[in-house]
Amino acid sequence: MESELSGEILVKGKYETDPRYGTEPEKRTLDEHIKSGIINLDKPSGPTSHQVSSWVKKILEVGKAGHSGTLDPQVTGVLPMAIENSTKILKTLLLAPKEYVCLMSLHGDVSEEKLNDVLKYFHGKIYQKPPLKSAVKRSLRIRTIYYMDLIERDGRDVLFRVGCEAGTYIRKLCHDIGLVLGTGAHMQELRRTKAGPFDENDLVTLHDLKDAYEFYRESGDESELRKYILPVEHAVHHLKGIWINDGAVDAICHGADLNAPGICRLDSEIELNDHVAIFTLKNELVAIGSSLRNSGDIMEMRKGKVVDLARVVMPSGTYPKKWRSK
Repeated sequence: MESELSGEILVKGKYETDPRYGTEPEKRTLDEHIKSGIINLDKPSGPTSHQVSSWVKKILEVGKAGHSGTLDPQVTGVLPMAIENSTKILKTLLLAPKEYVCLMSLHGDVSEEKLNDVLKYFHGKIYQKPPLKSAVKRSLRIRTIYYMDLIERDGRDVLFRVGCEAGTYIRKLCHDIGLVLGTGAHMQELRRTKAGPFDENDLVTLHDLKDAYEFYRESGDESELRKYILPVEHAVHHLKGIWINDGAVDAICHGADLNAPGICRLDSEIELNDHVAIFTLKNELVAIGSSLRNSGDIMEMRKGKVVDLARVVMPSGTYPKKWRSK
């Protein structure tokens, strides 16, 4: 596994990894796999995101499950669900770009040309104030619309796809489109089709998950369950990667800085302040942080701090301690 966004992988130092410690994500025991797993769940219309999390906990008989980005009860689609230890990466997914398919109803007639012009008008940075029924402070904020494309139109019903920054309110976007059109408009239906690296290609329903778990309990066959529960590493495929040697792993797990000597290889396109994922040489996720240097600088560095850690994911003790505490 390499980062999905990687261009070239740069080799900074050649090291071997000790097979006695850690394990490749695909070779974890089923219990480890579940407790470090994430599900690309297809949220149904009706329940809240919190209710869906609760059902996942009951189905898998685990103590903790959490979702990445609340969907309103009537909204369907991609709702990544993290289990146990993998809940540590949820903030990264909360901040990841999203995509939706929306059915918007216009309150008056408008030409196709004008509609397309107004959809293009909303590309780029927009101002939004969260709606009255929201869990956040209602202050004006800036969000980015990456793309907005008309899919189909039937009279006053408009189906469009929108890619946007996390925290964009599509209901409010429809309202504002209606204001600019001069007709008024409201959101009629909404489905999330992407959240960070997750899309509709491998969605799992609650029924799928329940059936796979019951089948495993009855037969001992893990295959379906492993297909539906992905390793936590899948959740950071959209981030650029840095791979570290075995000797640096436990220090990072205890919150130490990632310094240049611990790095073996890295994505070639890392820029200053990029969110990056730190991996072992077995491709296990160790931590997430922000890069303090670009790829070129990192390759030249012989000492110094490279990443500002935001969240440690791997439990300490997975790899042996090879560092001295002060």
